[in-house]
Amino acid sequence: MKLNINTLGEFDIKINNQSILKESSRTYRLYKLFEYFLTFRNKKLLPEAIIDNILSDSESDDPKNVLRTQIFRLRKTIKGFLPSDMDESKYMTINFINGYYFLEIGENTIIDVDEFENLIRQADLEREYNIEASANLYQKALKLYKGLYLSDNSYEVWLVPARNYYQRLYLKTLYKLIDILKENNENEKIITLCEESFLIEPYEENIHINLMEAMLAQGQQKNALNHYEYSLNLIKKELDTKPSNNFTEMLDKIQNYSARDVHADIDSLERDLEDRNLLGAMQCNIESFKFLFNLQKRKSFRNDENDYLCIININWNQDRNSRELSELLRNSLRKGDVFTFWNKSQILVMLHNVRDEGIKKIENRIYNNLRNYTKLNSNDINMIFQPLVSEKSMM
Repeated sequence: MKLNINTLGEFDIKINNQSILKESSRTYRLYKLFEYFLTFRNKKLLPEAIIDNILSDSESDDPKNVLRTQIFRLRKTIKGFLPSDMDESKYMTINFINGYYFLEIGENTIIDVDEFENLIRQADLEREYNIEASANLYQKALKLYKGLYLSDNSYEVWLVPARNYYQRLYLKTLYKLIDILKENNENEKIITLCEESFLIEPYEENIHINLMEAMLAQGQQKNALNHYEYSLNLIKKELDTKPSNNFTEMLDKIQNYSARDVHADIDSLERDLEDRNLLGAMQCNIESFKFLFNLQKRKSFRNDENDYLCIININWNQDRNSRELSELLRNSLRKGDVFTFWNKSQILVMLHNVRDEGIKKIENRIYNNLRNYTKLNSNDINMIFQPLVSEKSMM
């Protein structure tokens, strides 16, 4: 008969697949002590260390005696798990030798974290020789991970290193399996795997990225876009933080996705490449602006074009509707101009081929439209213009 102990997720002890835990106010402290011994199983533990971690809130003048009493009760509880004719040493025993306590695990006790690590080690060894066997072992290991280590015990400092270790091991194993599935082009399995993992790690960016990439590989562009919007809101709302560049770059991949394997003619390519909105100036992200800036600068060395870089500084303290502001700038500038938001208070504009009094006219138009929209004072808006290529650099 085997004794199974589950620690990945909720703590439980089972015999013949039946839970034998009895929850009560009296057993809570005992189970907490047992979880401590279990976390540091087969290691020597000083009584003082156990007291500091488990009995620090005790008001007793003799905490060592309290600990001895608790351990005596825990030993009785462990014996109560087992039928009377069973050899206790084949399951687990709490020993006290040379001033140290330690929990010794026997051959008939199976702890899920030990099984979890063993499966991963086997999978790592198999990966070099048998990819399919390795993937199956990784899959079995991941199924054992049902949540954070001892997740019902949330606030114990001594749990943090072990909890972080198993969480990192879970994520590393997940990505190893995803890599194998990618090599075999098994994108549907990647989608299922990622969706299952969200039940455990809903805020892990790389899982969302792998899911969206698999959706694109399956031609599910709309699903990928819907998931991007969902996960972006989830990360911003729940974590109150900005997503990484790797995450936000997925939007460009999704929007620019097309079926590359389909042979394209010139008309279909033109339809895919053409911007649907050709009215007014073009807005782009910062990376695209850098690319266009350097491209236009190279062209200006060769052609006699008067291109300018403009910085619009706006001194405001409140958030604005970015869509409305983008529309205002698009209509204030010309078709050949490009703009991007550098930060909350600065906008970069690249003006193409401006002649004579053109700069002043553009400046007045932008200034007046921004004043009407923002209702700011004249001192709160200023613009700086500089040629892309100076006379010195042309020589």
